[in-house]
Amino acid sequence: MEESYFAHESAVIDEDCRIGQGTKIWHFSHVMSGCTIGPNCNLGQNVLVAKGVILGENVKVQNNVSIYTGVICEDDVFLGPSMVFTNVINPRSAVIRKKDYKETIIRKGASIGANATIICGTEIGKYAFVGAGAVVTKSVKDYALVVGNPSKQIGWVSEYGHRLNFDKNGFATCWESGQEYFIKDEMVWRNE
Repeated sequence: MEESYFAHESAVIDEDCRIGQGTKIWHFSHVMSGCTIGPNCNLGQNVLVAKGVILGENVKVQNNVSIYTGVICEDDVFLGPSMVFTNVINPRSAVIRKKDYKETIIRKGASIGANATIICGTEIGKYAFVGAGAVVTKSVKDYALVVGNPSKQIGWVSEYGHRLNFDKNGFATCWESGQEYFIKDEMVWRNE
């Protein structure tokens, strides 16, 4: 039976993992047993997907990313080149802490820039944007733009990833999509 996904001949795909139709797994990547990868995902070169990881539909993982146990990425998430996840708060080589893995959730449509680090136990909100090199130590709101070490919020972005400039009435429009947004009590919503 022909596979419903593509894996480069150098990729290692363990048994007992679920991989969705149309997904592509590139050079030197390792998909471990017990993980779930949704349809139409793209895993770049040298990517690790560990046991128990869940990737939704259309997740894009750039080169040199290790997605460790405890990470859940919803649909349409973008993980930039060489970004880093952790799964233990206080790792020690001589102390086994597998029972202490923390869950990290990346919500629908969020993007994490190149070389950013996401400390475990945090949640990145839907359509949030984590700038390149940022170190995220606490959860990020929906549509928030965060940068720096430690990361701090410097603005808001649209679902297309553009900065939102709210008027005095709390409304903004994405210049590319035409989608309208409003802000209230330091939270952003898209007008449907």
